[in-house]
Amino acid sequence: MVNTEHFISKKLQERQASGTYRTLKQDNTLVDFCSNDYLGFARSAELGNLIDKEIARLQPVKNGSTGSRLLSGNSNYTEETESYIAGMHGCEAGLIFNSGYDANLGLFSSLPQRGDTVILDELAHASIIDGARLSFANRYTFKHNDLHSLEEKLKLAKGNCYIGIESVYSMDGDSPPLAAIAALAGLYNAALIVDEAHAVGLYGFGLVDNTLKKKVFARVVTFGKALGSHGAIVIGSYSLREYLINFARSFIYTTAAPLHQIVSVKMAYRRLQHSASAIEKLKNNIRLFKQTVDKKNLLIASESAIQCVVVNSNDKAIAIAQNLQKKGLDVRPILSPTVPKGSERIRICLHSFNTSEEITFLADTLNTFADAK
Repeated sequence: MVNTEHFISKKLQERQASGTYRTLKQDNTLVDFCSNDYLGFARSAELGNLIDKEIARLQPVKNGSTGSRLLSGNSNYTEETESYIAGMHGCEAGLIFNSGYDANLGLFSSLPQRGDTVILDELAHASIIDGARLSFANRYTFKHNDLHSLEEKLKLAKGNCYIGIESVYSMDGDSPPLAAIAALAGLYNAALIVDEAHAVGLYGFGLVDNTLKKKVFARVVTFGKALGSHGAIVIGSYSLREYLINFARSFIYTTAAPLHQIVSVKMAYRRLQHSASAIEKLKNNIRLFKQTVDKKNLLIASESAIQCVVVNSNDKAIAIAQNLQKKGLDVRPILSPTVPKGSERIRICLHSFNTSEEITFLADTLNTFADAK
């Protein structure tokens, strides 16, 4: 016990000394430029009313699900919601997980077997990486969005091959050449898995459109970003759904989400079908920010709601973020080791509810940091 406490203390001291110590932040009244609530669904009174009406219609509703889906925690409503969401994305079936992390963990840990190959973009989310690590498959990474690097790894693949990418990357906000990657996957008979967490909302039901959906083996869609709720779904074929029910440990061995959460997700999808004006407002806000900020050479190329100013230093990122917060803007620094050392940044999340005045003030304030890099 004494040795363990010493280890913990030493590791925390190292984090503090390096300026990478993490702390939890409490609620604040700053202007939101850091959350994933891209369309404002998490704060939407209209969506809240839809949820309340649906819960009232379904009464009596239990406070909790009472068990795992395979024991007492399943419901007809949950399965209907899975079918409904899969249909919205043009897929045969879907399986809801308690979080995006759980979905990627279950998918990437259960599908690849010993002797198989998993190839991931080097900037893939930690949940994808962790899932692949739990499999017994051979693992490779390819240079970010680099087709040549991907093909070099595909040439090394053995057994069943799985490619894991995101349609919008959470730390850079950029997108891969989806059609070209799908073509490579087909050429090498690899199963392409796309995480759509940060694409759903801004791009409607995601960037895997009708042209690509038949070339994508599986998609992961999370509900905690633009949909303003919580949880995730893996969508694909009927057989994939049945496989995950039988082999995905993060699905099998966990208490199911309560019905209120499932209702929230279903109502969010209904709301998304009628959110063209909010999506257009978000796109306009993205354009406004990119036009107004002077430091275009420091911005990572992105057309999404995630815009990043790279400052290449933890200290600078922290200092700039603190200055912005003092001016009433909730912007957070992204530090190494969350991102590679030398790519520390200010990560800005834009929303449909941000006003043009707020965005202009943010950009103008960023412009005053002439020596940011």
